[in-house]
Amino acid sequence: MTQKVGIRDVMRNFKILEQYDIVEIEDKKTKRLKGLFISEKWAKELKDNIEKMIEQKRQEEVNEIMKFAGMFDGEIGNLSSQEIKAKKREKYLK
Repeated sequence: MTQKVGIRDVMRNFKILEQYDIVEIEDKKTKRLKGLFISEKWAKELKDNIEKMIEQKRQEEVNEIMKFAGMFDGEIGNLSSQEIKAKKREKYLK
């Protein structure tokens, strides 16, 4: 179950966090979301998913950079990223 509460409500009654699976904490004055509280039973699963998303984003950035690796040395020409990776592997295996 999800609930939206104000910062003051949490400060006055901390047990409100135990009553719900997800609690959105917002500043009632500005109507801006300040945080999200996830209950213990969902925390590990959510953390694992976030870590996977971060790792995937990092890998995408590396793949994007690898497209240009060696471009300035003139050694890759018009090769695809897979061909560039294969060349790099061959270079380091020698």
